Amino acid sequence: MTLYRARPEDGVAWITGASTGIGRQVAIDLARDGYVVAITARDDDKLEEVSQAASGLKGRVVPMACDVTDADAMERTVQRIERELGPIVLAIFNAGTYSPTIGERLELANFHGTFTVNLFGVVNGLVPVADRMRDRGFGQIAITGSVTAYFGLPSAAAYGATKAALNSMARSLKYDFDKQNIRIQMFNPGFVDTPLTAKNKFPMPALMKVEDAGARYVEGLKTGGFEVSFPRRLSYVLKVFGYLPDSLYYRLVKRVTGWDKRRVASGKDKRKMVSR
Repeated sequence: MTLYRARPEDGVAWITGASTGIGRQVAIDLARDGYVVAITARDDDKLEEVSQAASGLKGRVVPMACDVTDADAMERTVQRIERELGPIVLAIFNAGTYSPTIGERLELANFHGTFTVNLFGVVNGLVPVADRMRDRGFGQIAITGSVTAYFGLPSAAAYGATKAALNSMARSLKYDFDKQNIRIQMFNPGFVDTPLTAKNKFPMPALMKVEDAGARYVEGLKTGGFEVSFPRRLSYVLKVFGYLPDSLYYRLVKRVTGWDKRRVASGKDKRKMVSR
């Protein structure tokens, strides 16, 4: 059976994390293709800016402010979208946050906050949407992961763990979703020039413009398989890295990211700082 692939005439696209970055760009690109696109984030003003940026296109962008960490609010948002705009045939779960996780300064809030947004923020929307798609007999779901899901990268202990969890979750759900005619896809981008990557303090190879990343995302929705990763020149190399012996892998990653030159404060250093 050929799995369903969404079209603008079938219903509505819904994107979370759509006020900035990839989500914002994909919303505009889908509106250009004729979709009615509901967009979700916490900032009403930024959502309205996206809607205005899409004015005059074939489709339109409709702000639907919501906090993805609030499961009840997400259920109500899904109900509102379908009541006011039509059935959600394409759901893109893109909301995410990144805070550097440094080994000598581990913080519980960092891990809890990252998992709450990146993992449970997806689940809170996935559950009500998948129920409706199952009842209708078709739908398409896209989840934004990251190449950090392939293996550990410096400062990404929390962020990368959530993206690995999303990849594993999607792979597990695919068995049953296929039988329900629900296409599920994982999008694992590399480094894209967005407010999130601006926090990185190391070189980012193959850094993409957000416009190029948005175009690749939309292309993947139309023609891609289960996993869509970009840019390929980075993602394919990183996958190969995963097959290297650990000793070689860590040596290469530290060199590429400049982590081999980074000085980490020891316990003795910290005690000296406190005594001062």
